[in-house]
Amino acid sequence: MVKIIASSVRKGNVLDLDGRLAVVIHAENIHPGKGTPVTHLELRRIADGVKVTERYRTTDQVERAHVEEVDYNYLYEDDMGYTFMHPETYDQVIVSKDVVGDQAQWLQESMTCTLSLHDGRPIAIELPPRVTLEIVEADPVVKGQTASSSYKPAILSNGARIMVPPHIGSGTRVIVMTADGSYVERAKD
Repeated sequence: MVKIIASSVRKGNVLDLDGRLAVVIHAENIHPGKGTPVTHLELRRIADGVKVTERYRTTDQVERAHVEEVDYNYLYEDDMGYTFMHPETYDQVIVSKDVVGDQAQWLQESMTCTLSLHDGRPIAIELPPRVTLEIVEADPVVKGQTASSSYKPAILSNGARIMVPPHIGSGTRVIVMTADGSYVERAKD
């Protein structure tokens, strides 16, 4: 176990909560105008999948569990979960759907992801920060709508809905952040 300060905890880290391991699904440092800055963590206990919320002062020490972080390539999804393969040993590992969660929509064949393994079991996954996808449907630009006005809804080739600038049309390849599905820029193909 390694002690780290609460403010340095990130999504995907595995913490030891009184002997029970939990993976961080959301971490936020809150700095109120008055009072003590706090770190607000949402975690999923590995043993039973229960979501828990913890609050620490940002300077509190927390126990980070030792996990092995290994890069695997995504192969496919089936009823069991998501299958990944180690690029050198060709060992395959199945990651359960609750570990992948809503990040599943961004998985692409042969994408390299970092799996956190505890005792050889995948307990957390980190996707590349950006993916490139094609817009399959986008609302037409409304006459008189300026480029500086709001974004418009669009649907990506993976079925995800995102907001894009008015000039982006159907058939355009775009780069999207996997953390929150936000539009970054037009892909430079």
